[in-house]
Parts: sequence; C-alpha cells; structure tokens
Amino acid sequence: MKYQGFSKPERLCSIKTIAGLFEKGFSFNTRLLKVIWAESPVLLPYPAQVAFSVPKKKFRHAVTRNLIKRRMREAYRKQKNSLYDFLISNNKQIVFILVFRGNEPADYPETESAVADALIRLSSAVKENTGKC
Repeated sequence: MKYQGFSKPERLCSIKTIAGLFEKGFSFNTRLLKVIWAESPVLLPYPAQVAFSVPKKKFRHAVTRNLIKRRMREAYRKQKNSLYDFLISNNKQIVFILVFRGNEPADYPETESAVADALIRLSSAVKENTGKC
C-alpha cells in the first residue's frame, strides 16, 4: 500500500512561489475548483506541492472556510498517488493551488469527486504543456 499521508514538504508555503503562480501560472476551472499550476522552479522533495484556498468574500466565517479546506485536503490526500505516478513517470515536478469556487460548502463526496476531476485535468494539462516549456 502506498503512503497516503500529507506531510509538511508536500504543502506549498513559499510566498514567492505562490506569487509567481498567480503571475505566470497556468489555470483552468472545474465545476467546484479553480486550479492554478506551474512547473516547479526548484527541486522539490515530492513530485508536487499544493496549497488550498477558500475565498473570504464568499465564506465569511472561518469555521466554514476551514471545513472546506479540511475536506479538500482529505480528498487530495486520498487521491494524490495517481498524480504522483504520472509526474514521476514524466520526470516532472509541479506546484499548484486548488481554489474553491462554489457558493456554498459542498459535502465530502462532492468535494472528493471535484478534486479527482481536477487532478485528472491537471495531469492532462501538464502532459499538453510539456512541449511548450
């Protein structure tokens, strides 16, 4: 069985990297999520680093924002191995942000399917963008 944890080196914390993502990163939207991604400018300990964001404008209460982020983290933690396998096989390292776009908090199964769809689209976007870099 593969490792399914979500450790500190897998989290995107660098303010410079996050700012660079918003300036020069690629993005696409799914039904519940916006994904902003780019190839990593530095060598990472894992194939991908990720950050989760929920807009304060739509969800005023911190409790609600934290609930949504907790659900997104858990869904990512369970499904990241397919993305990791793809990135390792293509010798790529990426950083990305998952931004929640819904107008109300989604239940966990809906969040899990949205994250799964986003990771599939992210893999195909990385594959398409390989020749452009």
